[in-house]
Order: sequence, then C-alpha cells, then structure tokens
Amino acid sequence: MRTSIATVSLSGSLTEKLTAASRAGFDGVEIFENDLLASPLTPEEIRARCADLGLTIDLYQPVRDIEALPEEEFTRALRRARHKFELMRRLGADTVLVCSSVSPHALDDDALAAEQLSRLAGLAEDHGVRVAYEALAWGRHISTYDHAWRVVESADHPSLGTCLDSFHILSRGSDPKGIEDIPGEKIFFLQLADAPLLAMDVLQWSRHYRCFPGQGGFDVAGLVRHVLRAGYEGPLSLEVFNDVFRQSEAGPTAVDARRSLLTLQETVGLATPPAPAAPTGIAFAELVTPDAAPVSAVLGALGFSRTARHRGKPVDLWQRGDAHVLVNTGPAERRDGTRLAAVGLESPDPAGAARRAEALLAPVLPRRRAPGDAALEAVAAPDGTELFFCATGRPGLPDWRADFEDVAHPFHDGEPWRVDHLSLTQPWHQFDEAALFHRAVLGLRPQESVDVADPYGLLRSRAVSTDDGAVRIVLTVGPAPTDDTAHAQHIALATGDVVAAARRYREAGGPLLPIPANYYDDLAARFEFADGELDTYRELGILYDRDAHGTFRHCYTHTVGRVFFELVQRDGGYRGYGAANAPVRLAAQHAVRGFTGG
Repeated sequence: MRTSIATVSLSGSLTEKLTAASRAGFDGVEIFENDLLASPLTPEEIRARCADLGLTIDLYQPVRDIEALPEEEFTRALRRARHKFELMRRLGADTVLVCSSVSPHALDDDALAAEQLSRLAGLAEDHGVRVAYEALAWGRHISTYDHAWRVVESADHPSLGTCLDSFHILSRGSDPKGIEDIPGEKIFFLQLADAPLLAMDVLQWSRHYRCFPGQGGFDVAGLVRHVLRAGYEGPLSLEVFNDVFRQSEAGPTAVDARRSLLTLQETVGLATPPAPAAPTGIAFAELVTPDAAPVSAVLGALGFSRTARHRGKPVDLWQRGDAHVLVNTGPAERRDGTRLAAVGLESPDPAGAARRAEALLAPVLPRRRAPGDAALEAVAAPDGTELFFCATGRPGLPDWRADFEDVAHPFHDGEPWRVDHLSLTQPWHQFDEAALFHRAVLGLRPQESVDVADPYGLLRSRAVSTDDGAVRIVLTVGPAPTDDTAHAQHIALATGDVVAAARRYREAGGPLLPIPANYYDDLAARFEFADGELDTYRELGILYDRDAHGTFRHCYTHTVGRVFFELVQRDGGYRGYGAANAPVRLAAQHAVRGFTGG
C-alpha cells in the first residue's frame, strides 16, 4: 500500500523535508500550508521537485472554518477557498483537507454545514479538486468521525468525502468499528498518528505529543483494519505534531516514520517482511576504551578472567560463567572514555535477523574482515550501538569466538553468572524511535515508560525484553537534549548470591557505590527483614525491591568512563529492574563523582 507523510511531521525547510521523505522511501507527501508559504520555491517548482524525487502530492492542508457559517462569512470563506484551489492546480495536488470548524461564528446546524460543504465541493470540482472533510477532536460542533460522515453523506456530492485521522478518533475514545459503515470510495484520505495515553487537553495533546504508530498507546492497527474493511484504497499517511521531531534532523525522523508504517503494514497483513527472529540471549557486551587498565581492574575484581585475545584486533575477552565482556582499545574516542559500543545477540537465525533488520531500514554495518574472521551479521541501533547477530558454538554458522585465541582458562566457581540486562542511554530525540526499533526489528516486547527522579531533572526509562527474560535492554534518556552524553550506560550481571558477590568484589579492592543511611531507614519501614539482613545491605550498599512475583537485590560499582556494572539477584520471578531505587542510586552517583548516572 502506498505511504505518505505530512511535511509538518519533519523539521527543516520544505526542500529538506521532501528530500528526507524521498530518501526514506515514502511514495507521497501531504504539503502543509505553512511549509509552502515559507518556501522560496513557486508552486510549480515544488511540483517539479516532488516529481524529481519520485513523490506525489497526495494532500494539501488545511482549509479551516468554512462550514455552518452565516452567509456573509461563508462567502468570504469561499473566496479564500477559490484561491487555494487555484494554488493546488499549480502545485499538482487534487485533494484538500478541510477541518471541522472551530470558529465562534459557526452554527450548530448540520443541514447548513452539509449545504455549504456541498457548495464548496462544487467549487472544488470546477478546479479538479476533491474535498476531504475531517472532524477535529476539538471541533466547535462537529468533533467525531461519525458526525462528520453524516454531514458528508447528507451533502451528497461526488467531490466531497471524509478524511479519517486516528488521533482525532482514538483520543476521544470513539469506537472505530463504525468506520466499516462508510463506503470505501467516500474515505478520501487516512491520516495516522499514535500518542502516549495522557490526561490533558486534547488540543495540546494533539499539537505536542503525537508520535508514529507503534510508539504510543493507541490501537492504530485496529483502526486501520476497520478502514481497510470499509474498502479504503488510498495511502497510509502520517500526520504527527511532535515537539521533539520539530527539533530533530529530518532524515533519521523520516526513516523512523517509514519504519513505523512498515511495521504497521505487517501487523494488519498488508506486508510480509522477513519474520522476526527474537534473540535468545546476550552473547557479549563490547566496551570501547582508550585505556583498558581501569575497566580491566573492575572486571578482575568482579571475578572475570581475561581468557582470550582477538587474533587481529586489540580486543580482549573477559569471561565469568556465561557473561562475556569484550574490551576494545582500538577506535576509542577519548572524550567519551569507556563506553558500551556493541552488543552480541544470540539469534536462532542470524541471517534472517539481518534480513528483517535491513527490510525495516536498520543500517547494515559494513564488515572489514581479515581472512578467516567470522562473517557476522550486524546492524546499527538508532543510538549507534552495533548489534551483532550471533550463533555461538553452533556448527555450520559463523561463531564470534573463532576470532579469539585463548590465553587462559576461564575461572569456574559454580556461580551461574550471566548478563541480566543492559542499559543504553538514548539521544534525547530518539527515545521513541529506539523503543519501536527494538520491538519491530529485534522482536523485543516493550514495557511501559517510567519516569525516574534524578537530582537534576527527570530521566525517562523503558525496558524491552524477550518474554522469558533471556534478553533485557533498558532504554534511558535524560531530562534535556544537552544531557545526551552525560548519562552512563551499564551492564547488569546476574548472580545467585549478590551478598557474596559484593563482598568478594570489595575484598578484591573494588569500591561499591555507597548508599545513604536514610535509604535503609526507609527500607526498614517498608519491608520486614530477618535479623541482621538489613545491616548487611547497609554495609555493602545493596538495594532491595519486591514485586508480586519475587524480590530483587542489587548494588553498583563506581563508574569507569561512561560505564558502570550492577550486580543483581532475582528471586521468585521478579520482573522489574529496581526502578523504585533509581532516584537513590542516581543521587549517590552524583555524590561520588558529580556524575549524572544513566
């Protein structure tokens, strides 16, 4: 099915928006009036530019406050409309969006609205234009799609149809099933937007918080299914007003937008990209650093052993149990210090996972391999993290371990260590994109967003995981655009006995993050503990949480560069990440280093 995007959804000049939409693979655009008015190009030049880029102009928008008006007001509105229709002829657009009136002059008179819309459609027909009438959720008298359709049906003009907008329909809680009663040929256009579920004024909600399908809380896919059953054959078009998108580079935003439509089409059965191949575990986490000594000291204190060295690159493999950490001293950037640069994901089908990623517009990473290097498939996440699809130890498939030469035997003490989860800090303007990427491309299930109080603002966090918890990734973003590089990433290591692990780490010279005594006083009020248990937690800086499924004990190392480690113990099926303790941890990190923890 054809895809389109409204220019209001992207930042920059009109030419920048058109270029971004074309490069992302859209078939058409909606030209927002303000973008045209601000452009130095004539309508004819814009039309030619779109043609050169392979874009059709699917909609010109919007015409406002034109129906159910006193005759004198309506006459003036028709004059404005005539000018717009003539402009559209020059532009090469044949459908105009007319929004339901919010004018204080509008009358609550459906018959008058239908009569005037019919006259408007007659004028539009003379110019080769169709009128798509849309109910704004805050319309003065017409604010629901079914009401708008009744007026269109009553007007009974071949050049008048309706425009359906998922935000206006779903934000009001309207039942979209009634869309199936509208003849498909009378649905002239479909605009799509998602949004987080917020309790606020619908106009402000619409103007500032829309997002692409799959990034919010609306059942956009369900609405599209109803529209398709009605017989709609036009484009799926995105109209997203969002403060973050308005400040972000148009190119990546357009790619994110198109990925959302590709995923939506798969959900409703309009497209069949390669099937998801959800990862089954964390093969490795790779740290890039200009100086291996500090992070090596931390790993050594945690009980990791340096067991192997890459055959052709300055990369060491540190291992404890099933937890593998690569330390790469090659392309490090000193301004970042140590950072988490790559993740190896165990995949049931590495090649299939890569095909799906590419089909959903994930950048495929070029691999410069020395002879004999494993031919690993890899893509880049929105934040730049490299994701490798791995098949460790599986015959007939490339194995990343084959690139390493053993230098020591791994230490075994019977502890079932593994990577419990990874925390990746996202650029401020790519948080929603990252959540959609990890769901659509990797097949991970997103959880609800959580706001965490930091001493200097609110941090936003959202976890994505496999159903069995074998892969857990926490996506975080700071309180402001300037904080992107200030927030840390971390690797959480699962152990069967966090108290013993914390003691061994401390005895090996590793400093644990000190937690204020006030936290433990509060903990004593919230939960009951065995004699001496809370004293142990206080001594080691261990934090505690409990949910309906079990308990969670965790503590933290100091930060090296932009990375710190967390020791965790999950008991009884605990599903969370200790979010209730995050404000205390963040404040403690500030106190230790003046560092904004991620």
